[in-house]
Amino acid sequence: MLTIPLIAACDPDILEEKGARFEVKHVNWPAEWPYAPKVEGRIARTDKALWVVWHVNGLGITVRNLQDGGTIWEDSCCEIFLQAPGNDNYYNIEVNAGGHLLVGCGTGRGDRELLPESMRSIIRFGGVAAPVEVADKPVEWSVGIVIPYEAVGLDPKHLPDHLKGNIYKCGDKTAHPHFLSWAPVGTPAPDFHRPEFFGTFNL
Repeated sequence: MLTIPLIAACDPDILEEKGARFEVKHVNWPAEWPYAPKVEGRIARTDKALWVVWHVNGLGITVRNLQDGGTIWEDSCCEIFLQAPGNDNYYNIEVNAGGHLLVGCGTGRGDRELLPESMRSIIRFGGVAAPVEVADKPVEWSVGIVIPYEAVGLDPKHLPDHLKGNIYKCGDKTAHPHFLSWAPVGTPAPDFHRPEFFGTFNL
């Protein structure tokens, strides 16, 4: 469970000061995928949007996707999935280290609808100059996003008291593939599209 604080106004510095801290440290498949960069971040909300930033410290960095809507999860990638109470649909928001996005909605992995308008409405900050591909040198980087509530199907004037979801760090086709989560995922193989393992974000 994570409580997302409400603040009157936000920017990257305020987010670091007043946002709730989280860690993405669950190595759910250690036998096959043991690599785990250090990942922590901050999350907060205003009356208009959610603010999230990830800070990553690990070996290497990869950004091949240079536009929204691509195979973002194959790069050095950070993700947040969100689901409103009573709704079978959930939103996956994925951002690579270069600030390029993928946003989809559906009930599971097999029925995702890409949402170009949501991608355009989400503000990105931080990130690195891309393309970039580094394999075995230590690299620290950060990327953040500002998600308008409407971009994930929420009415800012009538927010629920909580959301379900998870926060992830992955890199399927990086030099050191990894699949980390904030809330643990109990599947036999990597699969982030499993709402039954979502944690709770209190608003």
